[in-house]
This record gives sequence, structure tokens and C-alpha cells, in this order.
Amino acid sequence: MLDEIRDLIAAHARPDLRTPVDGLLLSRVDTTEPEHSLTEPLLVLMAQGGKRLLLGDRVFEYRAGQFLLVTAALPVTGRFLEAPSLGAGLVLRPSAIAPLLLEAPAPRAPAGPAIATGDADADLLDAVTRLLRLLDRPADVPVLAPLIEREILWRLLTGPCGPTLRQIGLADSSLSLVGRAIGRIRENYAEPMRIAELARLCGLSASAFHRHFRAVTAMSPLQFQKRIRLQEARSLLLARPDDVAGVGHLVGYDSPSQFSREYRRLFGAPPGRDAARLRAAAPALP
Repeated sequence: MLDEIRDLIAAHARPDLRTPVDGLLLSRVDTTEPEHSLTEPLLVLMAQGGKRLLLGDRVFEYRAGQFLLVTAALPVTGRFLEAPSLGAGLVLRPSAIAPLLLEAPAPRAPAGPAIATGDADADLLDAVTRLLRLLDRPADVPVLAPLIEREILWRLLTGPCGPTLRQIGLADSSLSLVGRAIGRIRENYAEPMRIAELARLCGLSASAFHRHFRAVTAMSPLQFQKRIRLQEARSLLLARPDDVAGVGHLVGYDSPSQFSREYRRLFGAPPGRDAARLRAAAPALP
């Protein structure tokens, strides 16, 4: 089945990752350069190659025949282990997961951070294969795609990574408790962080907020904010490579030296030099 999945991804993958099946993403990556990105809740099945992700101080790796499960918006550093790599992604929607929790067995283990990896068994591979086949039968998509999506979610919920996935659909899970704070930090990353305000937003004490936040993100709220700031700065520097101090100020740094120091620690080069390298590597416009 993995060979068919690989062939279907290769035939239908587009630069924007999108497909005619709502929530289904396909990717072909031809580089092993490190990348820094902000994840979204997603299931990714690796069909060819492999990838290593760093979240805080934790490392997650998955290869062909394995999957990655991400249940929150998290700043991660990743690198594909070989090229080309082929993968299929499915957007994880709380509205699709919550109804299944009424039927799923209670988890036997507590949930860990909002990222997990696992081996794709034959049932999961079969469901993903059938979802991909719909790309060649568009008339079947409106009826069959939601049913297959439900089956894929069920396979995950009843498997070893079920406790991680069910966090999306539970109102009182650690993910739900800190989800508002994650959204607030993402939207207001340049503003000074007020832990008491974030804790109050989540209905938690400051100590409980720290504990739940780290359980989900594998980092402290301040570390999370710093990673968001630096990733946003990197994007801005592509358009403003000669305004390092200005970009640093836009993302919340009052000290240019602190901005440059932390930027270099994350990306391996000072802001100006890193921006020049990224611009040189970007494809030329037609």
C-alpha cells in the first residue's frame, strides 16, 4: 500500500500543497535544509524519506510508513532526512474529532506533548490510500471523503496515539485549557507577556498555567513567545534585509544586540547574513 500512496502523492502534489479534497494536503520536498515553521493541528503520513522535528528540547523523528500527529499550533525546527520526501497531510478538526470521543474507549495512558509519532498500521494505510484514490475520482469526493476522514480519525483515536489526538476534542484537556493562551501569544507576540493575564484567560492559577502550557508545548510561555518572534522576524527580513534593528523592534525587541544574539542562536547566523542567504536561495520570479 505504501507504494501506491507514494505514487498517488507524486502524481497529485502541488507547490501549494492543496488538493480538491478538503483538508487533504500533499507535499514533495526536494531539500534537506533546516526549516523553522509554525505547525497547525495535522496528521502527516510519510510515504518516502523522513523528517526530524525539534520542539523545545524534545526530538521527534518519523520515516516512510510512520506518521506525525500535531494537535496544536507550535513553533518547531525541522529537517527532512533525505530528498525527495513525499508526505500526505490531513488537517485535524475538533468538530470531526469530538463526536468520536463518545464512542472511543477511555485512554489507558495520559497524553504527552502536542506532538506524537507512530507506525502506520495496515488499517490506517488502507484508509489513507482510499482517501488519496478519490483524487482520481472527483465525483466521489463529497460523499466518501468525510467518511474516510472519520475512519482515519477513529484509527488514530483507538491506537497508541489516541490520548494525544483526543486532546483536541476534550473541553477540559490541557490543550483546551492553554489553547486560548497559545492563540493570544501568536496574535500579540510583539507585546510584553503578562503571565497573570494569560493564566486568567485560561481560568488557571499561574503555577497551573505554567504546568499545562509546558505539558502541551514542551517549552515555557516565554520560550514559546521568543520562538514566534524570531520566526516572524525571519519572514520580515526577507523583504527588509537592510533594516535589522527595525525588524527586531517590530517583533518586540527593544535591544538590537539581544535580537541579533537570539536570532543567531536559533538560525545559526546573524539576521542580515541569514536574510541575504535566504534571498539568494529563493527562486527567481518569472
